[in-house]
Amino acid sequence: MKRCILSLMLLLMAQQCFCWGFYAHRKINYLAVFLLPPEMLVLYKPNIGFLEEHAVDPDKRRYAVADEGPRHYIDIDHYGEYPYNELPRKWKDAVEKYSEDTIKAYGIVPWHIQTMLQRLTMAFREKNFTRIMKNSAEIGHYIADSHVPLHACSNHNGQHTNQKGIHGFWESRVPELLAEKQFDFFIGKAQYISDPAKYAWDRVLESAAAADSVLLFERELTRQFPADQKYAFESRNNNVIRQYSSAFTIAYDKKLNGMVERRMRLSIQSIASFWYTAWVNAGQPDLRPLVKQSFSEADLKEFDKLNESWKGSSGKMLGREEE
Repeated sequence: MKRCILSLMLLLMAQQCFCWGFYAHRKINYLAVFLLPPEMLVLYKPNIGFLEEHAVDPDKRRYAVADEGPRHYIDIDHYGEYPYNELPRKWKDAVEKYSEDTIKAYGIVPWHIQTMLQRLTMAFREKNFTRIMKNSAEIGHYIADSHVPLHACSNHNGQHTNQKGIHGFWESRVPELLAEKQFDFFIGKAQYISDPAKYAWDRVLESAAAADSVLLFERELTRQFPADQKYAFESRNNNVIRQYSSAFTIAYDKKLNGMVERRMRLSIQSIASFWYTAWVNAGQPDLRPLVKQSFSEADLKEFDKLNESWKGSSGKMLGREEE
């Protein structure tokens, strides 16, 4: 009996994952900084620790704000078949056709990225240090999420195909195991995005097109692996958790032909390019006067409040659970 209870507890702990995983989101924001031109690096490099750490703030907010969840995904397959032309790309047209409640129910990530770009552009125009940093960190999160196939699929955690846990497997377990040793993060410089709306939708459509492979290859591999070799018990943060085994993870990544690495690399490129685009659209303001600025006491209290609400949430997301 005690062994059964322990196994259940370990399984529950293993299922508490996040979009792209905290590790990957932080890594993506961190690496995006190095793609910026010198005129932006002068501000972003000294604050790289903030951009890395606060890359996960939107995920933390999902435990405190009910409306946060839909900003991370879009179940685009709800709207017909690829390339989902029945869904208007402009927010106003989509709301007029389906209603705002419906649009929000199935996710709004491509539209929210555009909203965040506007906020970041305004922050640059106003030369507002706090808003530049906060919006840069958070737009990075939403952009990265749009590159995840299961963020563009209604079967977002394999719940319809008896594959529960695949969400965290793809976006957390694979990069955590392989990114440092195997992934190539030598990426070109940030590029100006002339049509941000189209760019955001293109990334979502790429993700949607890849979702079937993410699910199919896991099923195929499961049939090939003995049940006792698919999972393993590993130590993490002084806890023993039930985890996809290293052998299964490596085999899955190989079967996907490096998909996770490609989407992670493109996330980094996309984030740096959106940061750069916001700065250019704001008139390329001189950021050097902001270098010595820091966050106010009120800012720090706001960050602490978010952390406290997240830690006190009992691990329960508001709205749709991803894992």
